[in-house]
Amino acid sequence: MHFLTIPCRFFCALLVIDCACAMICFAHEAPATNVPVVESIPLPDAVALCGEPVPIERQPVRERFDREFTIIVWDRPQVFMWLKRAHRYFPYIEQQLAAAGLPDDLKYLAVAESSLLTHANSSAGAGGYWQFMPKTADSKGLRRDRLADERFSLEHSTAAALGYLKENHGLFGSWALAMAAYNCGEQRVQQAIDRQKVADFYRLKLPLETERYVFRIAAIKAILENPEKYGYRIPRDQLYPELECDIVAVNIAAPVGIVDPAVGAGTDYKTIRELNPQFRDYYLPAGSYTIKVPAGLGPEFSKQLAICAAAPQRPAPEPAGDDGYCTVRPGDTLSHIAERTGVSVKRLQELNGLKKPVIRPGQKLRLRP
Repeated sequence: MHFLTIPCRFFCALLVIDCACAMICFAHEAPATNVPVVESIPLPDAVALCGEPVPIERQPVRERFDREFTIIVWDRPQVFMWLKRAHRYFPYIEQQLAAAGLPDDLKYLAVAESSLLTHANSSAGAGGYWQFMPKTADSKGLRRDRLADERFSLEHSTAAALGYLKENHGLFGSWALAMAAYNCGEQRVQQAIDRQKVADFYRLKLPLETERYVFRIAAIKAILENPEKYGYRIPRDQLYPELECDIVAVNIAAPVGIVDPAVGAGTDYKTIRELNPQFRDYYLPAGSYTIKVPAGLGPEFSKQLAICAAAPQRPAPEPAGDDGYCTVRPGDTLSHIAERTGVSVKRLQELNGLKKPVIRPGQKLRLRP
């Protein structure tokens, strides 16, 4: 018994060693075939943004661009959605850029900001296609109160954003720096230039988010400008069409409910709100402005709006106090004060020496000489 046990154990040990060696050899000779091969997508040979070259021949610049490009080009669902929405919104933005004499590439900034989502909001409080912060929106004359927030209007926010970018370019003489200032503020960029003694965005140390921001816009441009090069093909019938609508002039002294004129014209509240995302409630705010209604319904909507505006009693304009002043309420803009008092925005600025339409709660505005 003792004699037989030893060879058996020895044989088993040899068998285990032999099997292990065989497995090692097999693994070496036949590598796994179920792991997919993923090839890197090469960077563009050259990159420019608003006519200004991005110096990707410099290794640090190349690596920063590479990071944003690689992250975006592999985010397939997001890029597809960008392409679909861009077909709807880019024509209007391009038209406004051309009319203002600004670079067409600035449209990609809106993609970086909001992904062209109508109701985009950030945790910091920015909102709309161009992601205006509340204070910045106020300083650029965008209406923002209980009934309306023009940050969410494509037309109003685009006009404000292009004006802001044009101002920044005038300050810094560079579109890269103008976009950086759009992200972190003109003062922050100017301080960095003064302290570092360099006015080249690609050599300037700025907040990391701002540095990534400009490279992200450049990467978005590279991909959306030539999507098929990077594997994005969308049949034309899957692209989102531009919205067809009529433009209706509104001139009302007091808020008017949206539901009645909408239903009376053959549409509904939801449709009017979706065409005019700047409205925040069931009412059209007082004032003179234009709204969008479904194509073909403009005349009837105007008729129904006039009927509804005439039906209720509308409060008279707010009179000036005994001292001829009006106190600014929270959320007020000069447009609101003008609507309540009957004094035009231009006249309010003249009477109060306001070079910019910026006011603050509690401030007293002169309403007469």
